[in-house]
Amino acid sequence: MHIAPFDNGNAPIVAEDDPKTPLVYFNRVMLKAGESFRSQVEGYETCIVPATGIVDVTVGAWSANGIGGRGTDVWDGEPSGVYVPVSAPAEITASTDTEVFIAGAIFDEVYEPFAVRASDIDPVQYGSDDTKTHRKIKHILGQNPPGKVGRLLVSELFTVGAGGWSGFPPHKHDTDRLPTESHHDEVYNFRFKPDHGFGMQLLQYEDGKVGEAVHIVDGSTIQIDKGYHPCVAAPGYEMYYFTILAGASQRSLVQFFQPTHAYQVETIPGIKDMVAKFK
Repeated sequence: MHIAPFDNGNAPIVAEDDPKTPLVYFNRVMLKAGESFRSQVEGYETCIVPATGIVDVTVGAWSANGIGGRGTDVWDGEPSGVYVPVSAPAEITASTDTEVFIAGAIFDEVYEPFAVRASDIDPVQYGSDDTKTHRKIKHILGQNPPGKVGRLLVSELFTVGAGGWSGFPPHKHDTDRLPTESHHDEVYNFRFKPDHGFGMQLLQYEDGKVGEAVHIVDGSTIQIDKGYHPCVAAPGYEMYYFTILAGASQRSLVQFFQPTHAYQVETIPGIKDMVAKFK
């Protein structure tokens, strides 16, 4: 489930029809000022999100200028992005040196491109320092109305303060059994502040049985196809992860909390508001 940081040379980190998370596409593109990159992902709707820097994006006759604006890292300003319809070619041109995330989900209907500006972001903050679960979520493709986005959810998640848990209580979304749970593949890309920070991604397939733990560092990519999957940042380090969710049958995410720990939903301030916004 762990892809260690590497120079992907602007080639997909999680390509189309990946055997582990086939619903999701993920690419990381590095551009110098003035350089361009053409993104076209057949059978996937995509979202272009500058991690740092500023880009212009053209999709056919449609264009959006000045997307992005963050400086040295993902903590330096607010996110923005561009929705690109299924299979459509998008030309990304860097106004400054930039790192760009491209998130995608399998879908078969073609919608219209649109831009998400910083002013459109509706953040939700929940948890507390006392419960070691304090975090903020910035939805880029979150509560968009029907007919604008198909199956793709794109968010940025931040631990608030230095260290603490995320994705807790443990939850999963690997089976379509609505209204209890939805099937969503998920991919994360992690960053730490300072960048020598680290954390741990856990994965447990069955309640009551020992699971797996993976050491995550700045630039780690994690693929989640099944199982309960909380993660934690080490004390003294802030953690961020770019999150891509792609639904098998619907866009709205329905999380199933691990029965052993589900009661802790009632102990974490604001967590029910967080759950409600993954639509």
